Amino acid sequence: MRDRLASWRPRIDEAIESLLPREIDEEYLQRFFGDPSYAYDPDALQIALADPMWDLLDRGGKRWRAVLFLVLVDGLGADPDEFVEYACIPEILHNGTIVVDDVEDGAEMRRGDTALHLDRGTDIALNAGNAMYFLPLKVITQNPAGLDAATRLETYEMLMHELNRTHLGQGMDIAWHNEPEIHVGEDEYLEMTACKTGCLVRIVTRLAAIVTGQPDDVQETLGAYAEDLSIAFQISDDVLDIENTLDQAGEFGKAFGNDIREGKKTLMVIHAAEHADPESVARLEEILWAEETTDDEVVEAIDILQSTDSVEYARDRAAEFAASATAHLDDLDLDPEAADALEAFATYVVDRDR
Repeated sequence: MRDRLASWRPRIDEAIESLLPREIDEEYLQRFFGDPSYAYDPDALQIALADPMWDLLDRGGKRWRAVLFLVLVDGLGADPDEFVEYACIPEILHNGTIVVDDVEDGAEMRRGDTALHLDRGTDIALNAGNAMYFLPLKVITQNPAGLDAATRLETYEMLMHELNRTHLGQGMDIAWHNEPEIHVGEDEYLEMTACKTGCLVRIVTRLAAIVTGQPDDVQETLGAYAEDLSIAFQISDDVLDIENTLDQAGEFGKAFGNDIREGKKTLMVIHAAEHADPESVARLEEILWAEETTDDEVVEAIDILQSTDSVEYARDRAAEFAASATAHLDDLDLDPEAADALEAFATYVVDRDR
């Protein structure tokens, strides 16, 4: 799996750079955005757009959404080389959402370095992050694969639907970690994850189905695979945040105990609130709600999660959703090699260590 990610990444980054050059000049601005009404300021746009975007992109990121798209295109019988630009759509969208997410969460680190809004300023970070929602749509306008008008319209409509649902999930997540009590249940958590994390992965699979001309039932099945895969990914991500030690957390790219410091109502927290004694639940709520959280308090919260086997429960649920994602593949007529790769993705999201 890691070999596949590594082999495609240079091509994907090259395609991203064609949409957003590292160096912005007048020629790019006119070609990409049209003639100015008066005059562009390339130097200002370098500072406000290109520099912060590439700061984040160059920090790493696995590009697995883009690679998953290309694997699907291949498995559905099309030439992935013809659709590399389209792989940039979910990848750039994802990076835009995490910039905005970090501002909303007050995160301090991203991919092993200072969060963009702390490094570049909240105004620049938000503008760059929001721009990354719209820049990839230029791929559809430029139409490098020569899609017909109906297919392009279907692509736009799909993107708008999924992106709107993404913000439903983000809204629920924000509201929950801005409340002192743990009142949300597992079903609400899963719905939040299906929207916030799942919609971006659904974009990957639905986009692959649309651009390769698949019938609706194939698009729906791939969407179900993506949703289960993304839920497994998010639960595993939450588990990793808990399981890593202080040094390991730094390597993972987030601050130690990041989710606890942000007061997030993860599946582990929800499970613990349902199974711990009232005193422990009250203490867990107190730690999650605190304005400032010490390392000792983070460890205390983790002890409560472990006392109810909530970490193990979450790990098991992630494995269940990964297995469910794989089961959807049985309903698809995919190239065997692509089917194996998609199954490997499901295994990868729950077995990864960062």
